[in-house]
Amino acid sequence: MTQLVSAHATSSASPEAFFAKWIDHSSWSQWSPDSEWVKLDAPVAVGATGTLKPKGGPKTKFTITTLERDEEYTDASHFPGARLVFQHLARRQGDHTELSVHVTIEGPLGWLWGRILGGGFTTSVPADLDRLVAIVEAE
Repeated sequence: MTQLVSAHATSSASPEAFFAKWIDHSSWSQWSPDSEWVKLDAPVAVGATGTLKPKGGPKTKFTITTLERDEEYTDASHFPGARLVFQHLARRQGDHTELSVHVTIEGPLGWLWGRILGGGFTTSVPADLDRLVAIVEAE
């Protein structure tokens, strides 16, 4: 497994508020402007599948792999020979919430997909997390 990027932030908002945004797939384009749209094929649950349409890119299928209420939302997209994983974490620490997003890739062609996709994530993932914090704190 290769880590492509990690982003971290702190917020005065609750972990529940962030988890609510992660599982509201229709809201993703608000805080992740590279996402044209995101649709889930079934109710939010581990194993549920969906489709993400990045701006300027092809539709990508994903599967929810981890769902820990108010703490973690993780999904994985499958590419030929690789699996791209987005892990979103929210942890209450005293009077604030510690947030992190980790993007990893694994598989025999992970190195190739990492080169193709990884560069864009280094700037978009931290920016998306900052936008999400601003949106949640404004609500």
